[in-house]
Amino acid sequence: MRDKILNKYGNCILTLAVMALNVLLMGIFFDFYYDLNDDTMMLDIMAGVYTGVPDGHNMQTLYLLGALIATCYKIWGTVPWYGLFLCLCQFGCLYLIGVRLCDLWDGVLRRDGRRTFGAKILLMLMLSLFQWGICLSHLVNVQYTITCAMLSATAIFLFVTTDEGLGIQQFIEKNSMAISLVITAYMLRSEMLLLTFPFICLGGLYRLTWKKKIWTKENLCKYGAVLGMMLGGMLMAGVVDYAAYGSPEWRDFRQFFDARTTVYDFYPQLITDESYSEDLTQLGVMPYQQTLLNNYNFGLDDEIDTELLTKVADYATGTLRSSKDWGATMRDKLYAYIYRLTHGQDAPYHVMVFWAYAAVFVAGYLAYLRNDVTENGQASDKRDKRRFAFIWQLILLGFVRTAIWMFILMREREPERITHSLYLVEFALLAAMLSRELCDICRRGKRGGAIPYMKYGLGALFVLITVGGMVGSVTNTRSNQDARAQMNAGWYAIDTYCREHKECFYLEDVYSTVYFSRRMFADVDNSYANYDIMGGWMCKSPLYREKLQQYDIDSAGDALLNRDDVYLIISQEEVLCGRESEFMDFYRAQGVEAELECIDLIDDNYLVYRITGQ
Repeated sequence: MRDKILNKYGNCILTLAVMALNVLLMGIFFDFYYDLNDDTMMLDIMAGVYTGVPDGHNMQTLYLLGALIATCYKIWGTVPWYGLFLCLCQFGCLYLIGVRLCDLWDGVLRRDGRRTFGAKILLMLMLSLFQWGICLSHLVNVQYTITCAMLSATAIFLFVTTDEGLGIQQFIEKNSMAISLVITAYMLRSEMLLLTFPFICLGGLYRLTWKKKIWTKENLCKYGAVLGMMLGGMLMAGVVDYAAYGSPEWRDFRQFFDARTTVYDFYPQLITDESYSEDLTQLGVMPYQQTLLNNYNFGLDDEIDTELLTKVADYATGTLRSSKDWGATMRDKLYAYIYRLTHGQDAPYHVMVFWAYAAVFVAGYLAYLRNDVTENGQASDKRDKRRFAFIWQLILLGFVRTAIWMFILMREREPERITHSLYLVEFALLAAMLSRELCDICRRGKRGGAIPYMKYGLGALFVLITVGGMVGSVTNTRSNQDARAQMNAGWYAIDTYCREHKECFYLEDVYSTVYFSRRMFADVDNSYANYDIMGGWMCKSPLYREKLQQYDIDSAGDALLNRDDVYLIISQEEVLCGRESEFMDFYRAQGVEAELECIDLIDDNYLVYRITGQ
């Protein structure tokens, strides 16, 4: 009975044990953090911290996923559901890849059980080194964009490495997990999934062209059904999302959100460069409003609304975009792209991907050399010319990845969460191609001398890359988390102070508090927070107004000036930079001479101000 269970579930048990050990070690040596304030804001909305009631309208994930997580918080609010979901996605993806790797070797190794188990242990070691040497910072400093990429990468790996010779129904059932991962990734971060979707299509194309007869009814049904289910699930999630944001208030805010994204993400020079000040004034954006926009405190002014920000966004796209020399920009970005590939800016990710390209080429060539041997080890009288497919596949992949990279470089939006995501997805496709080539070599028996042992050389090279990356990865992640702990001490102090003064409401200067992150599984308090920043991507949303209404606040600017229970929190560093003057300028433009009175100090750094007017 035990042998039967091990034969059926042995790979799952082994992989689960290894993954559990990795998670345990990471939990001992590091904390798990939400990497950016974006994830923290999403958490607050779905957990009910933002408005007091868990809500799925977080503007970043599609509503269906947000609503599911919010429902979990409604059922049991003290559980860190969002953090558990992200970690389950990431480590679950690695688990699925580990099980598939073991399954692949089960299908090709014809040795005694001990040596088969030893090979699987080596695979688990390599997977663990990948986690610690390449992905460590993203596994403990979790960001939903990276999580989306890992879901997409895992779907590609599972899809490309699905067993050959399956019937239509079996093939679809075998890829049900890949379909689910793609749909989940789309709901989690639609833009990232769409950016990586060409790699998924390439995976399908490669599988199709490995067939002796490509355009058969069976093949079209297999791959068409899998792709159709992916697209159908994405469409359904999009329709639900559109309906959930269908009210006039949400439609207006989505227009505001899109305009804000255009200005801040793609044309920030418009509000940071003083040379555009006169142009903005002609658009109706007064100098004091330009200052508020520049410092993200636009929530202070009710006149910075959808109409005004849309004018600014339209001006940016109509003037700045059209005035660009796209030819020169293309040349500059192509040079930047080549520079990134050759100067270690993305180490160790670019090294890992370059290794994978070379490994697939070598494995493909050696598999071609062994193509005169059948899977039973017998000689064949001809070689299969399809074995040259790896050459055009690698070339096509290079063209596709270049097009995607040029797209993000031309948009001038290439943060690590996007670039690292692209490397991970590309590596997943290459790893799937490599696995297929190695399995094909091993299936063909012992002919070919030392050729089968090339897998050990490739494995050794992979270990060298990941071990080399692990030294820097562990050190950098440790120092990063130490800095986070020091920075977050201020946020926890502010949170404690505000919760101790529940009768008051606090508006925070954005630059004073925007760099805080939060631990996932410690100090969980999902009760309503009586504070908010005066900018950010939820400012002026229906939920933002609902939050302010908890304290009968209709206007943040008016409440700060006229209410005795509404205060401003700002750091001393920002005061030294003259940040408080923008508040005076705002009220002066309204005909009010305002004064700031410091009434308290938080954590020896954050000032609590009362604003009064004359």
